[in-house]
Amino acid sequence: MQTDLAPLIFELCTIIISAAILGTLFLYARQPIILAYIAAGVLIGPQGLNLLHNTGNITQIGNLGVILLLFLIGLNLQPKKLPQLFKESSLVTLATCGFFFLVTLIVALICLFPLGESLIIAAAMMFSSTVIGLKLIPTTTLHHKRMGEVMTSILLIQDLLAISVLIFLNIGDGNTMLIAFGMMLLKFAGLCLLAYIGVRYIILPLFSRFDVIQEYSFVMTLAWCFFLAELGHQAGLSYESGAFVAGVSIAVSRVSQVISIHLKPLREFFLILFFSAIGARMDLSAGDLHTLLGVGFGIALVMIKAWGFNKALFLARENPRMNRELGARLSQASEFSFLVAYTATNNAMLSPTATLFIQTATITTFVISTYWVVKRYPTPISIDNHLRQD
Repeated sequence: MQTDLAPLIFELCTIIISAAILGTLFLYARQPIILAYIAAGVLIGPQGLNLLHNTGNITQIGNLGVILLLFLIGLNLQPKKLPQLFKESSLVTLATCGFFFLVTLIVALICLFPLGESLIIAAAMMFSSTVIGLKLIPTTTLHHKRMGEVMTSILLIQDLLAISVLIFLNIGDGNTMLIAFGMMLLKFAGLCLLAYIGVRYIILPLFSRFDVIQEYSFVMTLAWCFFLAELGHQAGLSYESGAFVAGVSIAVSRVSQVISIHLKPLREFFLILFFSAIGARMDLSAGDLHTLLGVGFGIALVMIKAWGFNKALFLARENPRMNRELGARLSQASEFSFLVAYTATNNAMLSPTATLFIQTATITTFVISTYWVVKRYPTPISIDNHLRQD
């Protein structure tokens, strides 16, 4: 057992140490620390020092950070607010996703990708990153201001659309896709109903009886999060959607805010692994003309997304100042881009060149949008004291 665990423990130690060293250097250079985590993955990954031999394991562990992030979002939302939030943001989300899809499709065709691959590339690039978007927004803004409400609802609707794309990539004809989409909505509704019943008749009574024991509240909350996350996955939705439902269902409890504070350090640890795994998966040695095109498109996409969200929110009569900032915060591609590329590649629907184009463009948007937001807007990791807010 000790021999089997040794490589994984070594890789985890290597990631944390390299992230700390590069994080220090990046902070001295006044650069966003998230970029240090990605750079650490590149440095110690298969294309660097080759200290990480199984990035798949690190990626799966790092995904726990995404699950916890979605759980914490739900934990700080009141269920009564969600219908109104979705009603206000659904049109903006659908309009912007459609616009970004069309722009990316045209660019992919100009880059001489086949129509089928171009459609997949367009689908992969039309979403924004839940992890980066919510990681870089202050908690007070996220939970108590209009900007946080709009951002959360947009990202949640995008996540549901992204899950739909993944389902479509695994299914054949159009009629089957429509049936699968309807089934997905029914499963999500069933998951919400189960969460409501479980919290009302099991979780809240247990909290009331043992609320003086903080350790019990902590472990029970985590168990509920991972139970619904796994249930969501088994139902064909996603771990993240199940975790979000779990968080929203517990938000009615008076211990939700205390649990939220306790879970933050745990979330940070797993997110370090998540971003490091992204860097480790980058194959810079396979670069060609399409890699350069991916970098160029990633730069352009940041500007296009910022402009698109700004205009859509303006037409929705939101505050102009908020629109500009929200456009910057949502200007990157999504971690779902990697998952869409991975799924399509496994189903022989995407060539290695197209996959590398998606990965390169996505990483480029991560770097530029993160740098833009950290340098100009309040974030928990800003170097400037007047911009650092948690």
